[in-house]
Amino acid sequence: MKEKNKEKSQQHITSIGGSAIMEGVMMRGPKEIASAVRKPDGEIVVDKRPISSLVTKYHVDKIPIIRGVFAFFDSLICSMRALMWSAEFFDIEEDEPEKQSKFDKWLTDKLGDKLKDYVIYFSVIVSLIFSIGLFFILPNLVTGLVRKLTDQKVLLTLIEGLIRIAIFLGYIILVSRMEEIKRVFQYHGAEHKTIFCYEAGLPLTVENARGMKRLHPRCGTSFLVFVMIISIIVFSFVSWDNTFMRIFLRLLLLPVVAGLSYEIIRWAGRSQNKIVCLISKPGMWLQMITTREPDDSQLEVAIASMSAVLTGNPEDDKW
Repeated sequence: MKEKNKEKSQQHITSIGGSAIMEGVMMRGPKEIASAVRKPDGEIVVDKRPISSLVTKYHVDKIPIIRGVFAFFDSLICSMRALMWSAEFFDIEEDEPEKQSKFDKWLTDKLGDKLKDYVIYFSVIVSLIFSIGLFFILPNLVTGLVRKLTDQKVLLTLIEGLIRIAIFLGYIILVSRMEEIKRVFQYHGAEHKTIFCYEAGLPLTVENARGMKRLHPRCGTSFLVFVMIISIIVFSFVSWDNTFMRIFLRLLLLPVVAGLSYEIIRWAGRSQNKIVCLISKPGMWLQMITTREPDDSQLEVAIASMSAVLTGNPEDDKW
């Protein structure tokens, strides 16, 4: 069956999503999260655990924008946990194991099984600080240097946004040249193809998934593009008179930007009208970089991950 025919047979828009991890894929279903990895010996191993969601814990699933902020942190924590789990299969010492330092031993004794959770939370915080500094504070400071040329608030915000997008694109293009990242991008493509296969109502087989598209409107890459665009609009209301105040207000408005972006990508994920397709274009274009065509072995891993989170009732994961 050709790709166009498969697209027309689409029957079910699912809320299931995921991310690529080291030699594998993580899928988040309605009730469980499953990570599948192909080990160096060729075996596919699956880790499945119940969902522990900040959105449901704090009962914000019905509150637009607010739920997007909580969902964003949910996604970061789940992805980091899955990534760290997948890395364990490839962190193999050829010589005798490295001895644990006194500090590591003290942490293990004090925190026990919770140590890994604290490491995950710390990693998320560090990642956020790095991202905010590189993609928000730095562009703002650079734009501040051209204030002598114009004092038009909207124009300055637009210049800041274009610098932010340029830094983001440069970063993505740079990391995409790394061999390890190319493998991750292939698994990213496998994740999308598998989700499309399920949404089309077809059996989850390598043959069916192989012909699907690798660019998906609900992708995290598209979410980041929406963040970049919406930030230009939201930040245009902030004054440029004081450097510290404008940076502070931008940081204060970041949750609003993330929440709005989440609502738009939810809408884009379940709608096929022309307006949605138009605003989704930039994110889809960027996915040409962040996804690669997977091979059959990678599709097998993505299918194993997807199969592990399905409940058997498609209504459970419907938007």
